[in-house]
This record gives sequence, structure tokens and C-alpha cells, in this order.
Amino acid sequence: MSQTFTKSMARNIFYGGAVFFFLLFLALTFDTHQALPKRDQRHLLDSATEVGQRIAKGKALWEENNCIGCHTLLGEGAYFAPELGNVYVRFGNSKEAIKAFIKSRPENGITGRRSMPQFHFSDEELDALAEFLKYASEIDTSGWPPSKQG
Repeated sequence: MSQTFTKSMARNIFYGGAVFFFLLFLALTFDTHQALPKRDQRHLLDSATEVGQRIAKGKALWEENNCIGCHTLLGEGAYFAPELGNVYVRFGNSKEAIKAFIKSRPENGITGRRSMPQFHFSDEELDALAEFLKYASEIDTSGWPPSKQG
């Protein structure tokens, strides 16, 4: 190793590395574009289907009532109340349990504790919200949230 490191060698290493990492970037981008359709659930959001309409209505209720102001959904939102990305799993894969929980909320919350208010949703609205939360829990999040409790 008696050679000295020359400008030409440094330039070749730089250009070689730049080309290598650019090709690696292209390969990973291509792989991602191939994998996403397999993980996508957009077919469930087709507004022509009854389930798609309920999911869309549940999402609209989620937005209208500012649920993200207290809850997180897939890590986004406020950290005042529990994560809802896996609430369907936490409630035993039961939309009925989710609807019963939302219905059972006291009128003005629990004194001295943070608690969810009573929104007086109709049965149709509760079904739509539960369908939306079920849909959200079935999104492939690569293990997020890290625990069942959120």
C-alpha cells in the first residue's frame, strides 16, 4: 500500500458511489411501487359499495367531530386520548363493542377525569364510525402502534 491517494482516485470513488446510490435509490423506488398495490385497500373505499359508503361517512364523522383533536390515528393527531388505529383489535374485533363503548359515554364526561363526551350518534352513524375504525385497523402499518394498547 505504498500508493498515495490521488485526486483521480477520489474522483472515481465519488462518481462510482454517486452512481451506485442513485441506482440503489431507483431500485428501492421501483420495489416500493410494486409492493404498494398489494397492501392497498382502496377497493374498500369504492363509493359504489355499501361498505365504502359507510367508511366514507365514518371518516366524515371523524372529521366533523374533531376526533383527531384528542385521539391519534396511525400516529397522527393529539395524544390526549388513546390511539385508535388498533381500537378494533383492542375491542376483540367487534364493531358492536366499539359502538357500545361510544354509546355508553356519560353526558358530561366523568368529573375529575379526562373522558370522551357523549356525541349522541344515531345507530347509522355509530355503524359508519365503527366501520371506519375497522378499516383503519386493517391498514398495513408495519407494526404500528407497537403495542395492542396503542
